[in-house]
Amino acid sequence: MSVLILAFFGGLLTILSPCILPVLPFVFARLGQPFRSSVLPMLVGMAVSFAAVGSLAAISGSWVVQANQTGRLLALVLLAVFGLGLLFPALADRLSQPLVRLGNRLSLRADRARLAGDAVGGSLLLGVAIGLLWAPCAGPILGLILTGAAIGGASGHSALLLLAYGLGAATSLAIALGAGGRMAKGLKRSLGASERLRRGLGAVVLLAVAAIALGLDRSSVATATRSGASGLEETLVAKLRPTAAAASTGLTNASSSQSTTGSPAPLPVLGAMPPLPPGATWLNGSPVSLEQLKGKVVLVDFWTYSCINCLRTLPHLRAWAEKYRNQGLVVIGVHSPEFAFERDIDNVRAATRTLQLTYPVVLDNDLAIWKAFQNRYWPAHYFIDARGRIRHVQFGEGAYDRSERVIQQLLKEAGRPGVSNALVDPEATGSLAAAPSGQLPSPETYLGFERADRFASGALLPPAARTYDFPADLALNHWGLAGRWWVDGEKATATSPGAGLVYRFRARDLHLVLGPGAGNRPVRFRVQVDGAPPGDSHGNDIDAMGNGVVQQHRLHQLVRLRTGSGRPHTFEIEFLDPGVKAYAFTFG
Repeated sequence: MSVLILAFFGGLLTILSPCILPVLPFVFARLGQPFRSSVLPMLVGMAVSFAAVGSLAAISGSWVVQANQTGRLLALVLLAVFGLGLLFPALADRLSQPLVRLGNRLSLRADRARLAGDAVGGSLLLGVAIGLLWAPCAGPILGLILTGAAIGGASGHSALLLLAYGLGAATSLAIALGAGGRMAKGLKRSLGASERLRRGLGAVVLLAVAAIALGLDRSSVATATRSGASGLEETLVAKLRPTAAAASTGLTNASSSQSTTGSPAPLPVLGAMPPLPPGATWLNGSPVSLEQLKGKVVLVDFWTYSCINCLRTLPHLRAWAEKYRNQGLVVIGVHSPEFAFERDIDNVRAATRTLQLTYPVVLDNDLAIWKAFQNRYWPAHYFIDARGRIRHVQFGEGAYDRSERVIQQLLKEAGRPGVSNALVDPEATGSLAAAPSGQLPSPETYLGFERADRFASGALLPPAARTYDFPADLALNHWGLAGRWWVDGEKATATSPGAGLVYRFRARDLHLVLGPGAGNRPVRFRVQVDGAPPGDSHGNDIDAMGNGVVQQHRLHQLVRLRTGSGRPHTFEIEFLDPGVKAYAFTFG
């Protein structure tokens, strides 16, 4: 309930964001009309259509994005007609005839008088159109809801969150409409300008349609006015997003304490290990079943090979699998993909070889195991005793000493003799090295429009190739594009040579998830840090002059600063060949 309330308040805050500004003219065009038969149906239609589009996006992935673009164009046509009807009453009378007939067939009782009349059906249709325009514009809270739904699978809960967000926005619009109605009535009384007001609203509606069609609703004008709403939204995001220590699976990570005597505290029973689905694809050996795991201590690791946090846990997982294998420990890697390319078995097989993983890895492309565990994190470690019971959970990287103590404790419980109390200290280099302690680095940043944030090169719009320019000034944790790019839901694809990316970051390491061109064609690139070759600050995937080649879909380490990681730096990458696919920045 608290999460639903926070989602509702996140929708309320939309009124402060430029995300809502382009739809305001359509809302204010209902000024002076009955609330129950005109305004309320419009707001309900907006909230419901928005929730429906968001739910479809969570269920069906990228195809619905294209469908929504078609709906967006149809909505623009409908609203343009609506604006023309406000400007020219005679045209409205003529255009209203087919709408009236359609409304009668659907029993919506649309008003025959005008397209902009007070019929419930017409108002509901207008609200649906507004919802289609508004749905692609995701703020931080909306992005969090959609991401969680996409990862964890569609559910009634995610649909309720979307509906709560939409109702919150509709409520804020209703309040704004009430205030605007009082202003409009005063204007009418003082000037007697009802007809001019009507025509003025029609002109504003047409201007809004033009702005949306040209992408100006997400342009730099909107970006300049965004900070107030974003700050409030980010505060609510912190409330909505569970912490790594919280057991979002319904399991309680209560086994993290030690007794005052120095001996480990008893580990609680957190549930039974779910069965592993038959028919799944396994790497590094034959399929593993629950029956085969009886009497074994099991560590289940949810990971995906382009996730930097997952990669940094692997040295410890490899060391534990090797050290405790003969004493009954089985490490199982569950590869649950985030991006489409991570579903390719050849990509995963190549990654397991490169990362020197020898323990069993099962491909969880449909997230069946993820859902069975009710997992929500990469990485996530589930520690299971010899009786098949989950006894400890660790979300995120770190806490390695505690995790190894749990392994030792479970092995001793299982009666394994000679379990060492010593802890491993694996060597880790490159992108597998642990992140530095202290100040948090720049946040993970996605480049596909579904989850993109802090974009500074104007409007990030699908679905055609567009030309972008680097921004003149770049704030910390903001990024931009240059050259020709095609942006879809999860990535940005360079369509011409010389295309570039820029990011203002603060961290020791900068990584970029990249893929080669069509047919796995290699793509050459060049990196600069603060306007110069990186020199000693180059990452593992480039040389000191900043040169590198994208040959596989994977995470590329491009920067490792030797000094100055506590202050901002500007990263710039130019792709010398077309076709590169860029997915996400990560830092450490």
